[in-house]
Amino acid sequence: MKPIWIIMTTILLSAGTQVRSATPATEPAVLHVAIYDDGGGSSVGPGNVEKCLAKSTDFQFKRITAKGIRAGELKDIDVLVQPGGSGSKQAAALGTDGCDAIRSFVDHGGGYVGICAGAYLATTEYPWSLHILNAKVIDRAHWARGKGVIKLRWTDAGKQLFGINEDLSDCDYNQGPLLGHDTKPEPAAYQELASFDTEIADKGAPTGVMKGTTALASGIFGNGRVLCISPHPERSEGLDGAVRRAVLWAGKKIQ
Repeated sequence: MKPIWIIMTTILLSAGTQVRSATPATEPAVLHVAIYDDGGGSSVGPGNVEKCLAKSTDFQFKRITAKGIRAGELKDIDVLVQPGGSGSKQAAALGTDGCDAIRSFVDHGGGYVGICAGAYLATTEYPWSLHILNAKVIDRAHWARGKGVIKLRWTDAGKQLFGINEDLSDCDYNQGPLLGHDTKPEPAAYQELASFDTEIADKGAPTGVMKGTTALASGIFGNGRVLCISPHPERSEGLDGAVRRAVLWAGKKIQ
């Protein structure tokens, strides 16, 4: 007959094993998101993005400066969001080292979401661009073409990514880029997610140009994902969810 202390020890060890096996090994992973808030950024852009992300528990987010990007702070980040403002001024604030840091971050698997100015910044159009989305800017001479509400026409890929059932959506626009496919040898061609179905042609911009150009596009750069949004769903009624889905896609949480 086994001594009573051996029997009790066996029972306790067995019970402890059962308790441990019932406890999840890890908590569900969240995406760590950095929102650019520095030179060339608008005063309201970061806050509008934060309001969108705060509606979900999928994200932990913070603001990041150009200095922080140059200092290597992207190493702890899954997705970088570059909001509205001025693409050229954001590039100037980042400097060569900051732009190189973003390219390296995406190349090694990070995600990038560019909204308006952030979309200009991502293209292959300008010497100061990041060249992480193989996209040119159509009618760049009239980039300041005005602002207002435009209609987006979603592609099938866009509907699937953003969970949208309708063909057309109203969205706020403020002089974002009219994107088109560039012919650079790399990166690979982007996928169109939505096009402009109406146009704004103020300040001397010609009519008949904006409609049909790309408004939202996704692409791959190295091991990372890039998603560019010309208009402003983050401040458009009923479309703020598109920002969350964009970040989830860039962070490889959805296909």
